[in-house]
Parts: sequence; C-alpha cells; structure tokens
Amino acid sequence: MPLQILLADDHQMVREGLKMLLERAGFKVVGEASDGQEAVRRVRDLVPDVAVLDLAMPLLNGLDAAREIVRASPRTRPIILTMHTEDPYVTAALRVGVKAYVLKTQAAPDLVQAIQEVSRDRIYLSPGISRTVVQAYLAKTEVPPDPLSPREREVLQLVVEGKTTKEIARLRGVSVKTTENHRTRIMAKLDIHDTAGLVRYAIRRGLIRP
Repeated sequence: MPLQILLADDHQMVREGLKMLLERAGFKVVGEASDGQEAVRRVRDLVPDVAVLDLAMPLLNGLDAAREIVRASPRTRPIILTMHTEDPYVTAALRVGVKAYVLKTQAAPDLVQAIQEVSRDRIYLSPGISRTVVQAYLAKTEVPPDPLSPREREVLQLVVEGKTTKEIARLRGVSVKTTENHRTRIMAKLDIHDTAGLVRYAIRRGLIRP
C-alpha cells in the first residue's frame, strides 16, 4: 500500500502543489489541515504514516504540533517544511521528535526523498542544513533552553496573532482567569511587558511569520 500522508500548511495553493508532487511520486494524501490544531486533530482521526507540517502555522506552530502528534500517534512520522535554516529551529525540531527537516526552497527534490527516508526510520535533513546541527544534536550539545512550556508557547502564539483573552480561553477550553495567568507568567518569564515585544520574540522563535 502507498504511504499515507497528511499535509498541514495555511496556504491552500502550497498544499495543492505538494499534493500533486506527492501523488505523482506514488504517495496517498489522506488529509489536509490549515493550522496546527487542525493538524493534530486530523492525525488523531486518520493516523497517517507521515505528517508534513509547515513550521509557522496559525493557532499552533509546526514544532508544537509535531510534539502533540508524536504523543497522539506514535506511528506517524512528522516532517517540518519551512524557510528557516537557523540551527536552533532544526535542533528544536529534532528534540521534539521530528524525523525530517525540509527547506521550502528545496521541497520539490527533497520532500519525496525525506518521506522515503523517514518511512525507513531514518532522519533526513535538507542539504542546506548545516552539518554542525547534526553534530550538536548527536553530541547532545546544550542549546539555550526555551523558558516557556508548550502550553505557554501556545498561548503566546494566540496572543501575538491578535486573539483576545476570551477567544484564547475558548480555543483552549480553559477559563479566562487561567488564560490571564498564563499571559502574566509568559511576560514575567520573558521579561517582556508589551505586545510588540512579544511579537518580536515570537518571530525570532519561528512561532509566526514576520
């Protein structure tokens, strides 16, 4: 049977292009998602072999979506598709269980190979990724820790996307008070006390696009 693939990207045209590419290569695209939360839900329902995730997606970024997918469906192998080549993004992806990191500029030649490699339980990185990333990961070299928990990163992303406290509480299924507490802790941990500063931090961490 062909490998079953889920595509998650907030641009429909990107998904359509990837779907054509993958189906021509003999894979079966069984589902699509336009944000990180939807990607996690669809993986739970469909249990695909591979989930191809954009790094910067609305509601839940690709790294945190990958983390949730690894927990929800251990047999599904996450692949990150992104423009970011910086070492911290790649290292963070490997640490949360991402099996391949593919650059969008090289997606056509690389994505098919990446899917084939991860289906054999191998790790694949686009050639444009620095070898030092792999060396640091294998040597377990310490990288600057993220001061925020996964839940706090999720709240931060929703804040910088312009969601109100009530909207965030509804999306996460928690109380307004809990959401306010999360926001207060985020600002305290980051020592950032205005929304513009949070936006700049989120861009640097790859949670949202500039």
